[in-house]
Amino acid sequence: MIEKVITIFGSSKPVEGDEEYEFARKLGLELGRAGFTICNGGYGGTMEATARGAKESGAKTIGVTIATLNASANKWIDDEIKARDLLERLKILIEKGDAYVVLRGGTGTLVELSLAWELINKNFISRKPLIAVSFWTPIIQTISKQLLSEGSIEGASLVRIIDSVDEIVEHIKNALAIGNKQ
Repeated sequence: MIEKVITIFGSSKPVEGDEEYEFARKLGLELGRAGFTICNGGYGGTMEATARGAKESGAKTIGVTIATLNASANKWIDDEIKARDLLERLKILIEKGDAYVVLRGGTGTLVELSLAWELINKNFISRKPLIAVSFWTPIIQTISKQLLSEGSIEGASLVRIIDSVDEIVEHIKNALAIGNKQ
């Protein structure tokens, strides 16, 4: 069986007990139970939470950190990849993913969402599931409107907004044809 990796982007700020942290932990748990490997930025917040949930399900985790930050990956990461800089880190996170989930976050997460969307939209990488939580709805609607005005109907429809862990997992399983074989 070929390993499928889900790259998850999100904030480094949430801590255990926060709603965002617990959502991310459950997402990692359920994606792990579905047989996926979890890849993320490797540090704290939702990165820690998704890796923790994945480890609680027995799944493998990958953390892509930045060598110059002199910070190690969180304790839930199995394989740490140390990128030279932020741009290399972004490249690795995108390359590793067979699908992407974008949780709440700030400008760093916005860059990750935008980069994944643009690379898929311009066919620099193959089309892959790209899911964002509704926190990103205003930005996605604004960019989609612009893409539509430019005649890019497909580009405008690349990001799926889903706020349920179960629906995110099912969407990815269906899109990657996992668990559909009897």
